[in-house]
Amino acid sequence: MSSAKTHSASVESTAWAANGYAMLILMLVIVVLTAARILGFAASEGPETEAWSFVSTIFLGPAAVVLIASGFYMIQPNQAAAITLFGSYRGTDRSNGLRWVWPWMGKTKISVRANNVVSEKLKVNDLRGNPIEIAANVVWRVSDTAQALFDVDDYKAFVIVQIESAVRSIGSRYPYDDIEHHEVTLRGHHDQINAELRAELNERLKLAGITVDECGLTHLAYAPEIAGAMLRRQQAEAVISARRKLVEGAVSMVEMALEQLSARQVVELDDERRAAMVSNLMVVLCGERETQPVVNTGTLYQ
Repeated sequence: MSSAKTHSASVESTAWAANGYAMLILMLVIVVLTAARILGFAASEGPETEAWSFVSTIFLGPAAVVLIASGFYMIQPNQAAAITLFGSYRGTDRSNGLRWVWPWMGKTKISVRANNVVSEKLKVNDLRGNPIEIAANVVWRVSDTAQALFDVDDYKAFVIVQIESAVRSIGSRYPYDDIEHHEVTLRGHHDQINAELRAELNERLKLAGITVDECGLTHLAYAPEIAGAMLRRQQAEAVISARRKLVEGAVSMVEMALEQLSARQVVELDDERRAAMVSNLMVVLCGERETQPVVNTGTLYQ
């Protein structure tokens, strides 16, 4: 039987590091004391025991200076340094300015500034199977330096791949457009789509200690091979929708006219004259061209 090993995520902690300016002052003091010791011994004729003290000062003073000088490093604003000891993570230093740790401890600098990435235009099939082109803009930053450095091989490449995967997932989850406005679409519900894309990216990038601050679609269009056909379909659907609204309004106006004529007893209409009036009003209200009035000099039936 084989047992699967679970991956334990790294967790950022605060590393021990000294103030670099204090260590710089200490190094200068050692240099001054060593120089004074050398000059003092050269001007005096001390016993042989003092000569051994002078020799030890010559070796220990420069060794201490080299030791201290090797431990300096600088951290810029919105930058951090992961401290390691013989391959073991010892914490992260986020304090800005001149810093110091023991020279045998490793220091890996990492930026925690906001990064902006615009993905490539991807061809995806939407919910209805129509090929579309889609791209997104993502603003991300490193929130956990330990995970970014030690849990993934290259966190920047990892971000690019996960953005592409998330954009493809969102693009295939919703239709491009819906003329009836009954569904959530990529084109008509930007806020909802962007919020869902951000949530999915944060879930995908949590492994690498990355946080997405903002994201949104920057390009959305039908693929070139069907763009013309889809444009004609959208135009036809728009015409049908406009006609439907026009007919609904015309029917409502005819109904209102008949009700008011009957209520005010302007004229009594039988079924034949009512049908003729409805026909004439529908032609006037639904026609695309201006109607030409016809003056009837006879009766309604001739």
